[in-house]
Amino acid sequence: MTAPFSAPRGERAGKPGAPWETELRWSGEQIVPDDQPEPRPNRAARRAAAQASRRR
Repeated sequence: MTAPFSAPRGERAGKPGAPWETELRWSGEQIVPDDQPEPRPNRAARRAAAQASRRR
């Protein structure tokens, strides 16, 4: 068995054709103008609200 290598490794260059992570992730928030009605909650939000009301 060999001892651990003590010299730090340098950073490697990326592989050709590998995509960079440059896309911004969508947080799920929606901007609703004041003159429009609120959007309906999705199924997951409705189920979570129903479970929370049952626990109380």
